[in-house]
Amino acid sequence: MYTKCGSFSSAVNVFEEMVTREGFVEDVTLWNSLLDGYLKFGQINEGLAHFNKMQALGVLPDAYSLSILLGALGLKEGKQIHGYIVRHIFKSDPFLETALIGMYSSCSRIMEAWFVFDHLEDKSNVVVWNVMIGGFLENGGWEWSLKLYSLMKAENVKFVSESISSSLSACVYGDVVDFGRQVHCDLIKMGFENNPFVYTSLLSMYGKCQFVEDAENVFRQVLDKGIELWNAMISTFVWNKYSFASFEVYNKMRYNAITPDSFTISNVLSCSSMIGIYNVGRSVHAELVKRPIENSTAVQSALLTMYCKCGSVGDANFILSTMREKDVVAWGSMISGFCQNRKFREALDYFRKMKADGGVRPDSDIMSSVINACTGLENVDSGCMIHGYVIKSGLHHDVYVATSLVDMYSKCGFLGMAERLFSDMHEKNLVAWNSMISSYCRNGLPDQSIKLFSKIIQHGFYPDSVSITSVLTAVSSTAALLNGKIIHGYVVRLEIESDIHLENALMDMYIKCGFLKYAEYIFQNMSQKDLVTWNCMISGYGSHGDCIEALSLFNEMKNSGIKPDDVTFLSLISSCNHAGLVDEGHKIFQSMRAEHGVEPKMEHYVNIVDLFGRAGRLDDAYNFVKSMTIEPDRSVWLSLLCASRTHLNVELGELAAHYLLKLEPDRGSNYVQLLHLYGDAELWEKAANIRATMKEKGLKKTPGCSWIELRDRVDVFFPGDSSSMRTVEIYEILHSIGKHMEKEGGDSEIMETISDLKIVPGEISFNIPQAMPKILRICLPCACEPALREC
Repeated sequence: MYTKCGSFSSAVNVFEEMVTREGFVEDVTLWNSLLDGYLKFGQINEGLAHFNKMQALGVLPDAYSLSILLGALGLKEGKQIHGYIVRHIFKSDPFLETALIGMYSSCSRIMEAWFVFDHLEDKSNVVVWNVMIGGFLENGGWEWSLKLYSLMKAENVKFVSESISSSLSACVYGDVVDFGRQVHCDLIKMGFENNPFVYTSLLSMYGKCQFVEDAENVFRQVLDKGIELWNAMISTFVWNKYSFASFEVYNKMRYNAITPDSFTISNVLSCSSMIGIYNVGRSVHAELVKRPIENSTAVQSALLTMYCKCGSVGDANFILSTMREKDVVAWGSMISGFCQNRKFREALDYFRKMKADGGVRPDSDIMSSVINACTGLENVDSGCMIHGYVIKSGLHHDVYVATSLVDMYSKCGFLGMAERLFSDMHEKNLVAWNSMISSYCRNGLPDQSIKLFSKIIQHGFYPDSVSITSVLTAVSSTAALLNGKIIHGYVVRLEIESDIHLENALMDMYIKCGFLKYAEYIFQNMSQKDLVTWNCMISGYGSHGDCIEALSLFNEMKNSGIKPDDVTFLSLISSCNHAGLVDEGHKIFQSMRAEHGVEPKMEHYVNIVDLFGRAGRLDDAYNFVKSMTIEPDRSVWLSLLCASRTHLNVELGELAAHYLLKLEPDRGSNYVQLLHLYGDAELWEKAANIRATMKEKGLKKTPGCSWIELRDRVDVFFPGDSSSMRTVEIYEILHSIGKHMEKEGGDSEIMETISDLKIVPGEISFNIPQAMPKILRICLPCACEPALREC
């Protein structure tokens, strides 16, 4: 009685008094009561001392004594007790057998547990079967749990509710709802249809396997619904993101006078946080104020998360201050809530408060959130300090913490550190692989992203939609169409579940690889379209010169109820720029703030300057720059300078160059544009002065490049570059084309272009967009030659 009521010191006093009396010292039941108390109160060493004292006084432990020890000790001591059992030839005892199997299972030694089970003389005890099923499930062997269930039926073992519940849990673990349906039939045949414990497990199985309708049917079939069944139904809707349905069940529950418990309230608050309806969460909190349930740690943690997500820092602080025991869940809720609300400084502040509090050791979830806060602030110094703390606390081997560190270092530009962390990870999950693929792409190494993607399967993982989206971004940046088609085919063949992000990435890839029709097909067949989808397609039409279709799609987007953002307008202005629709582009720019409440950014101003500049309206371009509401940056003046060069307006070009060089005096490309302007205007003396200035400052222009994909390989070429293994072959083919054109009488423009190509082989696609069709037309008769066909 004293032990169960928590007054263990009184229990010890009673025991010590009793063992002094004659006849009590040899009572093993008395010794077992205190042994059980020691282990329940976590006093392991005192419990072992009690056990040794018991044997020293000649009291032999029975099966229950050993079962108590097996339930609390680790593998080493457990094996010693197993040896003791074997040496003293204990007869078959269900408590002892169950305790042995449970001990090995909890120590992740499932084969030893199976060995004990397999050598049992009498397997009629259902408890032993239940422990073995639970042991396999606990150690990831859900298939064996279900095999044991089938074996139980074959052996005619009498089932109890726990047998059914454990088997249903195994169905959830393996996502095998068909087997779960079989168990459903069995439990009806066995007469468990009125067992609330079993039906709660059944409902949870259907819910977690995403068979919501079946879960609802189970819920309706039970007439006398207890709190557990109501909670299971609410959890099912929350699990499957049917938030409003969970609120309906909660209201029905209250209408039926069922008092919610802490589990109910936590679910409802989580649901409120999930969909951002914070008024519901506040009203639930108001109902709790006069109930002791408000002091439940689970409820307080859920309240913390909700208030942090909705940005109510004061309310969250109040909840935290009222908590008697701030456990790791409470601190974690507070820190992760701030991170999700992009309040990264507050997240770091609360991490420091948690450390100062001293009573809680952060877990992997908290450390991942703190690292993400450093990433959000782009503060690599704080990130390095957190990395050091992670190593000291021994959490650097945790895959989620390590993945967060990889993400942080890559986003801060420290790719080498990210690579080192990734290679040092003992166990990599799919999230880690996805993070590293994104890291390479983010740091300008798309080829490495594509190579790493192919290694995922070699390491036993199957790419998910995140993996595909990340690698498609890399493919888009290199315009490697063949790789993109291979990945698309992989998605179709393996029936990888597509989400809107993956479909957007596929559209973007085909657009950037020049296959607009494929992108149109994906767009038209998408079940749902978000703002990114519309922006991507509008940008695609614009970049492919179909401005009219881009404008038409913009109107369609507005009619569908999607509100445009700054990216939408950037795509539209760019489309008008490509099509030469100057007035239309300017009109769209003016409508941004006036009609749609979207504030123009620097990119929009640059596009308008370029729009006027290409059309030769340099005065309008300069007046537009002077009327800008924000200070023009380098890109604005560079665009004006390039337009001035195109139309040989030296005066305006010099003015633009003055402001450009004032902003960035040590950038070589800024001088090059002015140099070209002077050269085109034949102002050789001024050009020579610019060259001298560049030489004096040691400035050079970073060369541009072009690339071509051929037979699953991408070759990159720079102007004047002769590093390709096939340079000689390239020049021979160009020479052959030139000779053939001379023979056929090719026009002078193409002949000059071919001559230029011999000097700068890497700029084919940039130098001759108009001449290329003519070249191909002249070369067509020679296409039978392998070299020309390849060219």
